[in-house]
Amino acid sequence: MLTKYQIGGRWLGYPQSYQWSAMADRLQSASGVLLGLFLLLHLHFESSILFGKAAFYRVAQILEGGIFTHSGHGIALITQLFSLFMLVVLMVHAATALRRFPVQLGQWRALRNHLHLINHQDSKLWFWQMLTGFMLFFLASMHLVTMITAPEIGPHLSAARVYHDHAWLLYAILLPAVVIHAMIGLYRVAVKWGITTQRAGLRKIAKILIVYLLCLGVASLVTYLFIGSDLSVPVQPYMPH
Repeated sequence: MLTKYQIGGRWLGYPQSYQWSAMADRLQSASGVLLGLFLLLHLHFESSILFGKAAFYRVAQILEGGIFTHSGHGIALITQLFSLFMLVVLMVHAATALRRFPVQLGQWRALRNHLHLINHQDSKLWFWQMLTGFMLFFLASMHLVTMITAPEIGPHLSAARVYHDHAWLLYAILLPAVVIHAMIGLYRVAVKWGITTQRAGLRKIAKILIVYLLCLGVASLVTYLFIGSDLSVPVQPYMPH
């Protein structure tokens, strides 16, 4: 005869553990959506350099609150504060996402076997999101810390950072990692929270956006390299005529 024992919820961590897991899922999704939307805006703002130095200068001054100053020049402190805010959001997103990372050898073996045996598109996307997320934990943090410590933005100063300070090495790795991670993340959030059930169509849109954003980012980066190569040190900030 078997005797049944009932263990109290407080010993199992329920419902506290369940509530924390649900809260962490919401924080991960919300912070991920915020970071993904910021990336979309950021890459398009940066691409204004494709229309010339004057166009990028105007965009930079507007983003730094230049329309509220008498001189029309932006305030670098705004860039610093916003970069600090995005760094906090990144840390929250990373902390909540780390729960999903396989940390044991057996978990990695199970994941490898699952990817080889089952041809499941969403599982493959999750793997790439996990891999790029690990890279971004370091790369994106470096970029944001740089913008906090050296917030100067402008056609010449930004190009000098890319070319003379060799930041293109960081951006060449950061760009594909962040684009792939963000677009897959937005797709998975839309599916997870029931925003859409058309997975195949949404995956195609995510892939198109990845190609488009990569082309946009590479074109902007190459433009900064050309501008930077024409600048002599010490670099003088760009001033419109």
